[in-house]
Amino acid sequence: MSQIAVVTGASSGIGAGIVRTLAAAGIEVHALARRPDRLAALSAETGCTTHMVDVTDTVRLAEVMGSLQPDILVCNAGRGAGFEGLASTSHDTLAATIEINVTALLDTIRLALPGMIERGRGHVVTMGSVSGLYPSVSSIYGGAKGAVTLIGQDLRLELRGTGIRVTDIRPGRVTSEFYDVAVDDPDLRVRTKATGIRELVPEDIARAVLYAVTAPSHVNVSAIEIQPIEQTYGGTQFDPG
Repeated sequence: MSQIAVVTGASSGIGAGIVRTLAAAGIEVHALARRPDRLAALSAETGCTTHMVDVTDTVRLAEVMGSLQPDILVCNAGRGAGFEGLASTSHDTLAATIEINVTALLDTIRLALPGMIERGRGHVVTMGSVSGLYPSVSSIYGGAKGAVTLIGQDLRLELRGTGIRVTDIRPGRVTSEFYDVAVDDPDLRVRTKATGIRELVPEDIARAVLYAVTAPSHVNVSAIEIQPIEQTYGGTQFDPG
């Protein structure tokens, strides 16, 4: 049976990598994003169907999602912010970060669920982060991704008995445009991007998504935490001031 996948935030980075990987596996992919030039290039490369959508535009999102009946929904759209600290972050930036990472994610899932429930099958993939699991230098982004992780866990319980699977992907450091957008201060951006390690690439995350969505139907891969071998978490820091 041919499967239909919808991937949000699909025009670059992890989202584009997921589109490429799912399309190469023979899945019919619908790529949702805001940048038409990037979408056109991705369609030419992969054969995916593209939809120019800002996931925070609830009218447009409902219009597109209403025309699709996805078997797989990958909620990848998101943004980072607050890496300069909460005290230096505007209310508008804070609100926009929560809107795209949390509200739009819930809205997208809400629109896909009725069809999945009716068919008795489906797979919702959320894109969390290790920042939602461990202390982060951005309370805004870490808090938003912590919400994503908990939403996935709650959704799994809420959908028990429906045949719908839920997976939360929790990446560590991935080479992408993320920090180019997330960090406003140019000096901090340079320091933040200079890890000195071999980071993950979008295809590493995409392969994790493919593993989860192609597992046998009785298997639910609830979460995948994936990071570079040179990245780890925990420990104690002391700052005597």
